[in-house]
Amino acid sequence: MAFNATLETSDDIAKITLSGELDASTASELKAKVEEAAAQNPKSLVLMMADLEYMASAGLRVLIFAKQKMGAVNIYIVGAQKDTVLETIIKTGFHHSVILLDEYDAAKIGKA
Repeated sequence: MAFNATLETSDDIAKITLSGELDASTASELKAKVEEAAAQNPKSLVLMMADLEYMASAGLRVLIFAKQKMGAVNIYIVGAQKDTVLETIIKTGFHHSVILLDEYDAAKIGKA
């Protein structure tokens, strides 16, 4: 499945919805969306990952880039698939740097 990343912003929240496979050949697309989101100075970055089927180490590097680029902004990872994407995030310890949510709830974003 082809990779896709779309950015929406509202109420100081930048939300990037990811689908498909995030690997070395597609990581630059996500990096561009992160840079676009960072330029808008949001208070929270939400990564919607329910439709992300696979994430290689290149994708993880972009998540680390997002954390570094956006500084004190809370990063939420929503709906990551347990056997593929979430496992990679947990095994690398990156789950300590983000907030994991099963479902998107705008009321909870920014409250953590």
